Amino acid sequence: MKHRRLTIALGVAAVCLAAGFGYLKLSASGVEMTLAAEKFVKSLSAEQRAKAILAYDTPQRTDWHYIPKPTRKGLQVKEMNDEQRTAALDLLHSTLSALGYGKATKIMRLETILHELEKQRTGGPLRDPQRYFFTVFGQPDVNGRWGLSIEGHHLSLNFVVDHDKVISSTPTFFGANPGVLLADYGPEFKKGLRVLAKEEELAFQLLQSLTPEQRKTAVIAQKAPSDVRGAGSARPPLSPAVGLAAGEMSKDQVTILRTLIEEYAHNLPDDVAADRLAAIEKEGYSGIKFAWAGAEKPGIGHDYRVQGATFLIEFNNTQPDSAGNLANHIHSVWYNLAGSFAIGIEK
Repeated sequence: MKHRRLTIALGVAAVCLAAGFGYLKLSASGVEMTLAAEKFVKSLSAEQRAKAILAYDTPQRTDWHYIPKPTRKGLQVKEMNDEQRTAALDLLHSTLSALGYGKATKIMRLETILHELEKQRTGGPLRDPQRYFFTVFGQPDVNGRWGLSIEGHHLSLNFVVDHDKVISSTPTFFGANPGVLLADYGPEFKKGLRVLAKEEELAFQLLQSLTPEQRKTAVIAQKAPSDVRGAGSARPPLSPAVGLAAGEMSKDQVTILRTLIEEYAHNLPDDVAADRLAAIEKEGYSGIKFAWAGAEKPGIGHDYRVQGATFLIEFNNTQPDSAGNLANHIHSVWYNLAGSFAIGIEK
C-alpha cells in the first residue's frame, strides 16, 4: 500500500494535522488495522504497554463512554512522544474513512475551544485534545482476534478484528460541543463550522418533507429526551422501533433517509461501511423507522432515531454548549442490534 505518512502532532492546545487526507485505503481494513496496531504497540515502552495493552477478555473492553471521565482505560496521547503519537494517529486513521477521520480529529480539537470557553470555571472536567486514550485488547495478529478502543470526550470507537476482518465496530459514537460555532475561534474554527452538519441537516430535511399525517406517526414526543440511550452499556437498546416506516414514505423521502444512514455508515472504512449497508439492504428499507422528538427547528432541543432490523442510530441535541447557547451540543451513536464488542460471536 502506498500512502503518504501523516506527520501529525497532538499539542496541548490542539491536534495539529500537518498533512492532508491523501490516503489509499486497503479493501480489507482488518489487515490495515492490525498492521497499524502492531506498529503502535512496537513503538511503546514496557511501562506504556502495561497501560495500552489489556487482555481481550477483560471487562474493561466493554466499558465505554463519551463523557469527560477523570480516568479511562488505555494510554492517553499526552503520555506519548512524537513518534508514538504519529503511530497512534495512523491507527486511528486505519479505523475510519477520510470522512470519519476528519470528523474525529475535529472533535478532538474542539477540546481547545471548550478549554477557552470554560477557563474561568473551577472544578469542571478537563478539556484537553491530548486526553484521548488508545487501548489494544489482546495481541494484534492477522491470524487471531483482538480488540481496540479509541476514546475520549465525545468520541468512542470500538472494534474487534478477527484474522483479516473487522467483525465488530460498535458502539460508534461522535459528539460535538459546540454543534455549530457561533463565533470565530482561530483560523481552523470559523463561525458557522459544523463538525456533524449532515447528521443534523438531513434529519431536519426529512422531517420537513413529511406530510401532516406522516408527522403524526414520526413525531413520538413533543419534548426531546435528555440524551441518547444506552450510553456506557455493553448491549444496545433493544426496545421495538417506533416512528414512521420507510414503507410509508415517498420515494424522495426514502432517498433522504438512505443518505442520512449512509452519512453514518461512511464514517467507517469502505468494507466496514459496505457490510453495514449490505445487512440493511438484505432486510429491506421498508421496515426502517424514523422517529423524531422535540422541536422541529434548530436551537431548541431535538432528538431522532433511525432503527431497522440490524441497526439503531440515535442523535440528540438538547444540551447547551459551553457558552450557554441552547441545543448546540450533539451526541450521535450507531449500534449493531445483534450486539456490540463481538459479544456472542464465537471465536
